[in-house]
Amino acid sequence: MKCTHITVFGKVQGVFFRDSTRRKATALGLKGYAENLADGNVEVVAEGSEEKIKELISFIKQGPGVSRVTGVQIKHREPENFKSFEIRH
Repeated sequence: MKCTHITVFGKVQGVFFRDSTRRKATALGLKGYAENLADGNVEVVAEGSEEKIKELISFIKQGPGVSRVTGVQIKHREPENFKSFEIRH
């Protein structure tokens, strides 16, 4: 199992970005969370198979809905064994 920390830059708050990401991650069987950051960006942490995480990253880069993703920073980290994929505030 892999765990990836993704910081998403652009117009990603107030456009249902976290909810779209949660729905996609859940459909892919991933666990983790999406959270708004104070600087206007979004943090996504996803755990699961490397293949499914890559699918989620591709989805994020497309900027779901009316969001506009201008950049994505990806870091790998130790798995935390999340129980589900949730939206944090």
